[in-house]
Amino acid sequence: MTDEQWLTQAFLEQCPAVTWAVDRTGAFHKFFGDPSSVFGKSAAELTGQAPEAALDSVPGDQWKSRFARALAGEVLMLRERRGDTTWYVKLFPIGRDGRISHVGGVAQESAPWSTADQELRHTVLSALKSQEFERKMASQFLHDSVGQNMTALGLQLDLIRMDLETLSPETAARIAEVQKTLETMMQEVREYSYELNPSAVERAGLRTALDRLAVRLRQRFAGALRIKADPSLKVDPKIASALFHIAQEAIENAVQHAACSAIEIAVKSTRKGTVLEVRDNGRGFDPGDILGVRRGLGLLSMEHYAAQAGLQLTIAGNPGTGTLVRAASPESERT
Repeated sequence: MTDEQWLTQAFLEQCPAVTWAVDRTGAFHKFFGDPSSVFGKSAAELTGQAPEAALDSVPGDQWKSRFARALAGEVLMLRERRGDTTWYVKLFPIGRDGRISHVGGVAQESAPWSTADQELRHTVLSALKSQEFERKMASQFLHDSVGQNMTALGLQLDLIRMDLETLSPETAARIAEVQKTLETMMQEVREYSYELNPSAVERAGLRTALDRLAVRLRQRFAGALRIKADPSLKVDPKIASALFHIAQEAIENAVQHAACSAIEIAVKSTRKGTVLEVRDNGRGFDPGDILGVRRGLGLLSMEHYAAQAGLQLTIAGNPGTGTLVRAASPESERT
């Protein structure tokens, strides 16, 4: 081995980053460094294996799509989170004689980026807490002040109508029409008050809250919407509230950005806890793609609610294959 070859080998083996190569079939070819911190498996378990065979189904399909994009000539910048660690990954095509023969991968943990990410999350957390307080105050005002005053007004109109039924039937009929309009307004105020109140899920239950969410959604979503959840399912109020908020954000993202025609919400009970899954058949996206995906408030909100309730959040998808949002207790993730 020449000095140059030795230096290249030593550099790759001792580099703090994890590097690897993928062959033209999309299988892992060679590793430098320990890939378990990125993929959850050792080099021996991965070498020669396609990602969809070596990894669990969701991440396996995701890495398969990423490698295929790089083999087609695309350079990808990705962000991968494993536990409390954030890895920044770059995939790039490697060519020989004018043809792409391999994909190169480099993953590095970046403390400065992680610090900036935590500061961003703290800012989002503060904004969400402030928003929840304002929503609660608005809900309380609508219920205690507007709602009760409208109820009192309705009762007064009822007394006036009864007094005028004999003296002026036409006037009594007009008052009855006003009462109908008032009843419609009161129902809308109650619905809006319910929607604003962050603790509504804890009072009504998760299934009821999801049903109400579906009713509102169908007013502006023409596609198929399906809810699979046992109405008798008992969920801890704190967990139920977080699951509802995650479902709400996932649905909003699907309606606004996915161009989907079908959305399914499923809530399942396991021996270890409750699992929420929201699927759509839209255009899909890779949530780790730094260049192709803007980490908007919706994604950060879902991460915030999951962290608050101690849930494991997984957002999986590839371009053209739809998106799956899954929230579960860590124990449920292992079942």
